This record gives sequence, C-alpha cells and structure tokens, in this order.
Amino acid sequence: MKLDSEKPDFAVQLRRQNLDVTNKFYSNESPQKFAASTWVKLLQLPNPFSFEEALLLCPVSQDEWLAWIPDHGEAILHTRQFCY
Repeated sequence: MKLDSEKPDFAVQLRRQNLDVTNKFYSNESPQKFAASTWVKLLQLPNPFSFEEALLLCPVSQDEWLAWIPDHGEAILHTRQFCY
C-alpha cells in the first residue's frame, strides 16, 4: 500500500466522508440506487483478510444484494453495509 502525503489528514477526511454517507443513507427523501457490476466500498469487512470493496452481482431483495468480495467470496449484503 502506498501512502500519499499530498492528501489532507486521514482522520479529517474520514470524518467528512462519514457525515456525507449518513446523510445519503438515512434521508428518506433521496434513497440511493445501486446497479449490478458496480464496485462499492464495504463499511464492515466480512473477515480481516477480505478486500474493502465488493462487486455487486444482482439484487436479492429491495435492500439486499448478492456481491463478490475478493479474498472472501460471494456474500449477501444489506444496503446499509456498503456505499459508493
């Protein structure tokens, strides 16, 4: 992994992202739509060795997707478990 010293402080950047994600996920006015063949960022890792991203394969229900996670395999994810 390469450390990029040009970016602002990691903790500050992460805090800003979390605020934006909270607004997107908990606002009833604009629900987020996902599409198959899209890479998403996992908010919780299924195991310590898996990648932080997953490839959405197909919807299972309105709030769940079948996804492929490198170094883990297939998993059913709830939309609260990932973001763009």
